[in-house]
Amino acid sequence: MVNKARDYLRSTIRRLDTLSSNECAAPNCGRQLVARDGLSIISKICHIEAASPDGPRFNPHMTDDERRHYNNLILLCDECHTVIDNPSNEDLYPVSILKEWKQIHEIKAKSKVLKQPRILNQAINSIADLSFGEYYSDNSSFDSLDFQIDDKIEYNFLHRNREVIKDHAVYYPRINRLYEELEFQGSFKKQKLLMIIYQIYLKIKGRYPENGRREKGDDIFEAIENEIITKIEESESHPDDVDLAIPIILVDAFMRCKILEKPQYDLK
Repeated sequence: MVNKARDYLRSTIRRLDTLSSNECAAPNCGRQLVARDGLSIISKICHIEAASPDGPRFNPHMTDDERRHYNNLILLCDECHTVIDNPSNEDLYPVSILKEWKQIHEIKAKSKVLKQPRILNQAINSIADLSFGEYYSDNSSFDSLDFQIDDKIEYNFLHRNREVIKDHAVYYPRINRLYEELEFQGSFKKQKLLMIIYQIYLKIKGRYPENGRREKGDDIFEAIENEIITKIEESESHPDDVDLAIPIILVDAFMRCKILEKPQYDLK
C-alpha cells in the first residue's frame, strides 16, 4: 500500500519540475536533475518534514496531505538528498534551512520564467481551449472584489494553499490586463475561461457532502488544479512551463469567486 504522504498529485510533481530549472535546490550545488542522456531523471523529491515517523525532521502534528503538499517538498540531486537525510546531519539541516533553500530557489526560477509574457498567455489560452461540454453561466459578477482575500481564505478553511493564494493574488491586475488585451484582439473569451474553471469547481465540489464541504477547501483547490493540468497534458499541445502559470490563473478565478465560497458577512 502506497504511503499517502508519498502519493504526490500530478500538479505537485509538475510544479516541482517546472520550478527546479533543472537544478538542485541546495545552494552552491548546481547539479542538473536530468542526466547527461537528456532522458534519465536523477532528481529526488525530499520531504522537508518527514513522510514517516522514522524519517528526519518528522512533525507528528502534520497530516499526510500536508506532508505530500508542494509546500513540504523540495527537489534535490541524489547526493544532497542523501546528505540532508543522514541522521548524523539532521541538526545541520533543520526545517528552517530547507524552507529557506526552497524559497530562494523558487524566487529565482519564477523571476526567470514569469518574466516571459508568453507563459501566462499560453496558460490562459490552454484553459480556454479545454472542452467540458455545455457551458453555462450564473448571475454572479466576475470582477467584483467586495470581500477581503483573508476572509475568503478563512471562510473556506484554507491552510495548505494559503501561501499560494497570498503570493499569487498580486498578479490580479496583470491577469486583468492580459484578459483585456486578448479580448481586444478578438481571440479570447474571458467568460468562457472563467466558466470552464467554474464548471470544474462544481464537478469537484460535488464529490463532497454538502454538509462540511467548506472545510474541504484545500482538497477542492488542489483537485481543480490537478484536473486542469491533466486535461491540458491530454490535449494536442502542452506548452513548456505552462504549469507554473496555472495556479496564478486559479487564484485570479478564486478572487473573482469562480472557485470556493464567498464569505458571508453579517450586515446587521
